[in-house]
Amino acid sequence: MEGENFYSKEKENKKEGRKCMGLQEQKEEMRRLQELKRQVLGGKLIGKEEALWLAEAPLEELCEAANEIREVFCGNSFDICTIINGKSGRCSEDCKYCAQSVHYHTGAGEYPLLGTEEITAQARYNEERGVLRYSIVTSGKRLSEKEVDQMCASIRDIKAKTGISVCVSFGLLNEDQYRRLKAAGAERVHNNLESSRRYFPKVCTSHSYDDKLAAIRAAKAAGLSLCSGGIMGLGETMEDRIDMALTVRELGIRSIPVNLLNPIPGTPYEKNERLKPEDMRRIVALFRFLVPDGAIRLAGGRGLLPDQGRACFLSGANAAISGDMLTTSGITIRQDMEMLKALGYEPRKQDER
Repeated sequence: MEGENFYSKEKENKKEGRKCMGLQEQKEEMRRLQELKRQVLGGKLIGKEEALWLAEAPLEELCEAANEIREVFCGNSFDICTIINGKSGRCSEDCKYCAQSVHYHTGAGEYPLLGTEEITAQARYNEERGVLRYSIVTSGKRLSEKEVDQMCASIRDIKAKTGISVCVSFGLLNEDQYRRLKAAGAERVHNNLESSRRYFPKVCTSHSYDDKLAAIRAAKAAGLSLCSGGIMGLGETMEDRIDMALTVRELGIRSIPVNLLNPIPGTPYEKNERLKPEDMRRIVALFRFLVPDGAIRLAGGRGLLPDQGRACFLSGANAAISGDMLTTSGITIRQDMEMLKALGYEPRKQDER
């Protein structure tokens, strides 16, 4: 937590400094914020230096500007998805946040790949409730060849019986495996970078950042769309978050999950301090400035926010994972649909605007 604690102290110092700012300095700060907003609205991307400056900008004004950028580039479309835990527990990897790792004792459920009937039934259930995308997520470093074949059969069954879009999160697969999944009907691959290249080795040692990038590029080469983001609250700094977002942007990824760490007892991060709602608002606003036409997707941990993410959806975020998460409870589809209607959003995939 050293990085986050350092950043928190710096943030408090900057906050105190802003209180002492003169009127002219405050005007200059607002002028620059509006200038960066106009730059993004004009089609020019900002870089790391500008993003770091925005990380210290006044929160309300930053979020308002990010929401305006979202409205211009994405309208009122809201990309909503659900996930199913298709295979649980006994994961060989040592990701410090994860309840499913064999290295930690968390009491998480353990079971092999679900059968096609159950996976398809859940897909139909979600489609009937207005969900646009349905992702099958499995534990482990990667699926075996036999398991990939089994998932291909399940995806074909989903596509034969529903119209829902299918996403997959099957670990570090190769291009041939991704091509088979695409042929079966999968449209998108999810593979989170989790954090920056600098910070990732502190999160996981059983596979590398380059392993992640190789799998993402293999999926892209196979013709699948991509979804990749990270977890906030691992102990990373704001600079790490910005670096991760810039890497995602460089990869051409437009669906960016923003997870809030839920410190699970039994994991190395069980005592991590939970980020505050205003931290999440600032993060999604920054990501909107960096990827103006993206689906900034509130994902795991959203249920920990007192407003279930409502403020973030007015600060640049325009997508979410609904329903239960992999090993923790989420927010029901009905609750989310009611919230989206109240906020003036329409469930629509980002590529359908």
